[in-house]
Amino acid sequence: MSLVPELLVTDLEASLAFWCGLCGFTVAYERRDEGFAYLTRGAAHVMLEQAGVGRNWLTGALDHPRGRGVNFQIAVDDLDPILANLKAAKHKPFMAPETRYYRVGDEDHGVRQFLVTDPDGYLLRFQQPVPR
Repeated sequence: MSLVPELLVTDLEASLAFWCGLCGFTVAYERRDEGFAYLTRGAAHVMLEQAGVGRNWLTGALDHPRGRGVNFQIAVDDLDPILANLKAAKHKPFMAPETRYYRVGDEDHGVRQFLVTDPDGYLLRFQQPVPR
């Protein structure tokens, strides 16, 4: 992978329950003694590290919500299973599902998308392609 974000989280177990249990990621490998897990979902990769355990590289205060000013776009084949999991867990989306078209070069590409925050406030944008 060329770019894999590593997110500092408050509670690794709560984050794994959200990322894996609700959003369909799987643990590729982990180092529990360091509070670390490497997650994948298709081509999407992310590392989670519990703050205060292991090595943390901090450049400032870790105020909630974390990751302000960035959202992580995750391409999926189908939003509906994730939305169903979130609804069953009573975890409301930050932005309800919408269909949107974005200009890419000379063409418009459609996506169905929604946004949700993880337990630490990181903003995730799940997208599925819309056929032409």
